Amino acid sequence: MRVAIISKALTVREYQTKLDALAAYGDAEITAITPPRWGACSEGVGTKKCRVITAHARFNGYPHIHFYPRIARILEEINPDIVHIDEEYYILVTFQLMLIAKMMGKKALFFTWQNIYKRYPFPFSAIERYNLRTADAAIAGNHEAKAVLKRKGFRKEVFIIPQFGVDEERFRKIANASLRTRLCPEKSFLIGYLGRLVPEKGIEDLLKAITLCNADAKAVIVGDGPLRSSLLSLSTQLGLGNRLKILDRVPSTKIPEYLNCLDCLVLPSRTTRRWKEQFGRVLIEAMACEVPVVGSSSGEIPNVVGDAGLIFREGDPEDLAKKLQILHGDRELHLRLAKAGRERVLQKFTQKKIAEQIYRAYLWLMGGNFK
Repeated sequence: MRVAIISKALTVREYQTKLDALAAYGDAEITAITPPRWGACSEGVGTKKCRVITAHARFNGYPHIHFYPRIARILEEINPDIVHIDEEYYILVTFQLMLIAKMMGKKALFFTWQNIYKRYPFPFSAIERYNLRTADAAIAGNHEAKAVLKRKGFRKEVFIIPQFGVDEERFRKIANASLRTRLCPEKSFLIGYLGRLVPEKGIEDLLKAITLCNADAKAVIVGDGPLRSSLLSLSTQLGLGNRLKILDRVPSTKIPEYLNCLDCLVLPSRTTRRWKEQFGRVLIEAMACEVPVVGSSSGEIPNVVGDAGLIFREGDPEDLAKKLQILHGDRELHLRLAKAGRERVLQKFTQKKIAEQIYRAYLWLMGGNFK
């Protein structure tokens, strides 16, 4: 079974470990096609078990309109049984690849995170109709994305599989006393957020919640984005002082170290008219490190966390503060959630588990049974 996976996300080396996990299935010959860079991201090839072909992408950095000028020739050389288009169904490159796959008489499937029903302008509306009509199956990264596809009339099989998992060897419990001391010199309950500093991530709610918690509760925010100056101003207005640190984004290789310094990770996402949380990858990274998580009720967060963390009503700082206080004051609960989080990741969200589900989807496409 030959499979060609076309994905701009594979410019991130960590994500390439999914390719290694797929290659472990001896009857799957995996070839990945990815641009040498996507925007500013260019981390090179990290897999040794799969063939990776870098292909120039026209309009690089523009997800809706990029395409690969030489991709037809590359696919003809690979001659795959399955063309796995790791892209949304309403963008140009998916139309390009779907058209080529069908001209070659190959099976094709796409991936989607889109968990809000949207109507797209022409030509994206026409692209969407063609791809939904033509694809043999789809992979949805969350439950609501599957519901959106069904509402749009997609009648083929939809597998609910996150795009990527975590490497459980990198993301695990480790000690880093020196970094913890730099982040929080005092013996405090350290609450953290790692991610983009944008309004929909609800970080203002976290700052407001900190003011309602015990004085020894402190917070560190790690990331970059347009909300940074507003967060600094809000921190001053709330009188947080040394209870809050806002740090620049750190390299992906450093994320496990920072997560392991936390007593709790919070993802306070807020649903907007155009966006809701599609997964929340940082949740499973923290859970893998045995760091208890508290997430909002936005989008897929409750399904990711399950019973291995706490959920608060999105947009409600008081409810978030209540959950943080519960976690802070109950050592037994803290330990239980730390262990449960790691176990949930090992059962559902490692790269190996994700690869296993994708491999079964491939078998189904080739006439087998997904179960």
